[in-house]
Amino acid sequence: MRQEFRRTLLEFSACPEFVFLTGDLGFMALEPLREAMEQRFINAGVAEQNMVGVAAGLAKSGLRPWAYSIAPFLYARPFEQIRNDVCLHNLPVVLVGNGGGYGYGVMGTTHHALEDYGTLLTLPNMRAYIPAFDSDLRCMIQHLMTVKHPAYLRLGVSEQPSWLVPDPYAAWRRILPGEGPTVAFVGPLVGSALDAIRVSGVNADCWLVSELPIHRPPPEFLSSVRDSGYLLVVEEHVSVGSFGQMLACELLAAGVCPTRFVHRAALGYVTGLYGSQGFHRKECGLDSASIVSELNQAAHS
Repeated sequence: MRQEFRRTLLEFSACPEFVFLTGDLGFMALEPLREAMEQRFINAGVAEQNMVGVAAGLAKSGLRPWAYSIAPFLYARPFEQIRNDVCLHNLPVVLVGNGGGYGYGVMGTTHHALEDYGTLLTLPNMRAYIPAFDSDLRCMIQHLMTVKHPAYLRLGVSEQPSWLVPDPYAAWRRILPGEGPTVAFVGPLVGSALDAIRVSGVNADCWLVSELPIHRPPPEFLSSVRDSGYLLVVEEHVSVGSFGQMLACELLAAGVCPTRFVHRAALGYVTGLYGSQGFHRKECGLDSASIVSELNQAAHS
């Protein structure tokens, strides 16, 4: 996804208002962007608080700054600057966090972003964008080049199955229609899960959500939950402040109460060990086999 991110940004590199800041990251990926943007590509060093403050100042002067780093270095370390400098002034700074969820695997908790969008969405004017596939990025970046509010873009690794041709990007998409249990995904793990669901033969009605916070869910989604009476929510983020919690509130407000609501979220470090992204997903029941097992139980209960 990082390569597609760079390719798409290159198309905007001639825009005189576009400024790109990196926290000393992006090697072996962003060099073409640096060469194209010249002085508008700024290596702010390992000083993320300062980088976000500078981005806020650039935005205040009419420019469109994007600030990039490994996700936890970008949302946790400079949180005060994001709140005071960017969000309270409603400035169009785009924060780009690479490696959402357990993306940095064995590098451990310092590099994991398990509470990123939940934390940032407590701040005024902030919106979060979580692409699932490489093909989502173009539409998302085009949109983010025009927004007038703070934004967080959470990058991961596309897991799109070869057979899947997703509908054009939208905040909500019915990504695999079915007549059985309803499933709502956030993030790239949807790709591997869809592959396993399709092979298993479970007739699940699968949805993908890519922008937060949510407002009223689409009527078709509410009808799916009413008809199935079952909802599984899957996201690589802790439960507190999650999409699952937002969705539960929206369902209650809409008077839609499934008989069974299951939320699969990041559980931290179940065994106290570090491993690959797949290792942590399995510990949390976020891996494809666990999701299919849950859906099989729902279909036969």
